[in-house]
Amino acid sequence: MAPDAQGSGVEIVRATGERWDDVATVFGTRGDPSWCWCQFPLTTGSTYEDSVEHNRAALREELSAPAPGRAVGLLAYVGGEPVGWAQLGPRARFPRVTASAAQSALLRRVGAADDAWRVTCFVVRVGHRRAGVATALLDGAIAHAREAGARSLEGNPVDVAARSARSSGASLFPGALSTFLAAGFREVGRTGPTRPLVVLDL
Repeated sequence: MAPDAQGSGVEIVRATGERWDDVATVFGTRGDPSWCWCQFPLTTGSTYEDSVEHNRAALREELSAPAPGRAVGLLAYVGGEPVGWAQLGPRARFPRVTASAAQSALLRRVGAADDAWRVTCFVVRVGHRRAGVATALLDGAIAHAREAGARSLEGNPVDVAARSARSSGASLFPGALSTFLAAGFREVGRTGPTRPLVVLDL
């Protein structure tokens, strides 16, 4: 395990098949993560299956057979307890992004690199939110993408300040804009009023 750059006591490691029990602990048995299992970005509207069993098995396979071009999962630990998760990988690995007309149009307009990596999802367990876990996971994602040779890392987080209603924990699965900006990302455009595209050159 490696401590995060902020020294918050959150440790970040790559999720593997051997750490599956910890992944399952983070995703839990209630709420959106417990049925999505981070499969939403890895599918399109026609291929996403609203099946807990299917999604769980698909994520387990993704983590158990790492290969170039596959998505990567990161786990966050506090005191040895698994408390958070983030998913990232080459943008091309995420059909939900590449098949989106709004995303594609914006990426072309800003001249985004075709080989960019993207952070797609965060999960932080109840009881550990607002404690620096998401920040540590994003720091870990930056470090991993850089080590993998990525030239840039993107996110499409939620601009909480631009929302008229309070944001629930589930709705913040792409991350919060403030977290990305604090990590050095810059906003280059928006796919919607509350959804900025942010980029960090690595």
